[in-house]
Amino acid sequence: MNSRPDSPTPSPFPPPGSLRLEGQGLHLREWDESEDVPALVKLYDDPQISRWTPVPSPFDAEAAVLYLAAASDARAEGRRIQLAITTDGMQPQGEILVFRSDVDGRDIELAYGIGPQFRRQCLATRAVRLATDYALRQLAARRVLLRIEAANVASEGVAKAAGFRLTGDEPVLRDTRGRQVLLRTWAYDAQ
Repeated sequence: MNSRPDSPTPSPFPPPGSLRLEGQGLHLREWDESEDVPALVKLYDDPQISRWTPVPSPFDAEAAVLYLAAASDARAEGRRIQLAITTDGMQPQGEILVFRSDVDGRDIELAYGIGPQFRRQCLATRAVRLATDYALRQLAARRVLLRIEAANVASEGVAKAAGFRLTGDEPVLRDTRGRQVLLRTWAYDAQ
């Protein structure tokens, strides 16, 4: 992790199972590995999710169980928080991920996916706003980032609507299911 002496030490993620964020008409909650598998399959077995995210495709119950187990392990290790996006605290309509940037540990990255039946309700924008507030206030993020492929017009629209701006940062190259993708950085600055 890169850290300057004059910058605060990044706050650790809270202990597993303790995070619930509410606001913007949403309830972001921890995934329930025993209850949420069918809902997760409905959300992520979708061509658009497959196109823009590293989620495996096809996405069936076995993939969902493995996905939630990996999410639980990452959470326990303090690497990543994955929260179900709900409007009622129960039914998952999407997911938002919160994790430290591998480029600069003072920055927090967000990623998200919304199930096809729940799109066009501003769920992603509202979840990004809520998670951004959490990252700035509770995790002492220097910047909150979204990494988006240039062709992903819908995600760029979410970034703009949530108050993010395209930065001049060098694009980030990531491997996604065996293909390399070039991601542009969008930032919401704390200053």
